[in-house]
Amino acid sequence: MDNYFNNTSLVRLLLKWKYHLAVVFIFAVLLGAFFSGSSFITPLYKSEAIAYPANINSYSDESETEQMLQIIQSQSIVDSIVNRFNLLEHYGIDPAYPYWRTALHREYHDKVKIGKTPFEAISIVVMDKDPEVASAMAMSILELYNIKIGQLHRGKRFEVVQMYEQQLKSKLQLIDSLKNRLEDLGTTYGLIDYSVQSQEIMRGFLKTFDGSDSRNVNSKAVEELKSNIEKLGGDLLTTVEMLQHESRTYVDIKVDYEQEMRFYLSKLTYSNIISQPFPSDKKAYPVRWVIVALSAIGALLIAVLAIFIIENKRRLTTGRTDS
Repeated sequence: MDNYFNNTSLVRLLLKWKYHLAVVFIFAVLLGAFFSGSSFITPLYKSEAIAYPANINSYSDESETEQMLQIIQSQSIVDSIVNRFNLLEHYGIDPAYPYWRTALHREYHDKVKIGKTPFEAISIVVMDKDPEVASAMAMSILELYNIKIGQLHRGKRFEVVQMYEQQLKSKLQLIDSLKNRLEDLGTTYGLIDYSVQSQEIMRGFLKTFDGSDSRNVNSKAVEELKSNIEKLGGDLLTTVEMLQHESRTYVDIKVDYEQEMRFYLSKLTYSNIISQPFPSDKKAYPVRWVIVALSAIGALLIAVLAIFIIENKRRLTTGRTDS
């Protein structure tokens, strides 16, 4: 049989069976073209979206792109896409089938491919028998990603907003109590401004008022104010300083609170779409010429192998007869 594998014998053998091989080739081409048609293989259309992450912060050691990839592949987004496009019916899966959920997810992940590009962008490729559905699904995945990130961020922002609101409430209560204390010191004890009133008391004792007011000095009132300042002057100073400090702190917290509220109420998007998905006008699967070519090549190889076997049997049979 080795003789049939040298070039001369091989060419001679192929020429001997050329009509048979031609018939096999033609039949293989026809059958490949027929069975690769839409009657046997459902044509699929491809739609692709490419996007970069935006307005997010990475967790741990992962990159923003890896975070985006992780969230897009999350089960919640998959379930939302399944419900939005009624993929159970769209993929022709019987809900009475015991393992319909496994079949549905297998079909989804076969049709939807999500990964990173070499330039750290996210590629979303959707294959579907309907080009409009393929384009809409790719765009919906990005929309649901924005919604998911927005929910996560607003949830965390809300916690921070509540913390600031509680702080502001506590600070405001403390400021109100300090104001009430100052009001009590002013109305009950006549203490308003420690430094100014101390100077006035000194003037009253030294009789240093200017002009006609000097004879109207009420020594009893001066003595009473002096006594109040001696007893409650420290309290007045502490209360004033605390009120000033708490007021400044309140303003700082309120600035941070308003910033968090702006982020909480804002409608941000979390992806920069570089390539918008669109309905394709040409099917991506199957590639008929590839199927036809592989069918023809496979048929020819099988035919040549069959010819070798037939010729070898004939040679052996002839050899036995001659002997």
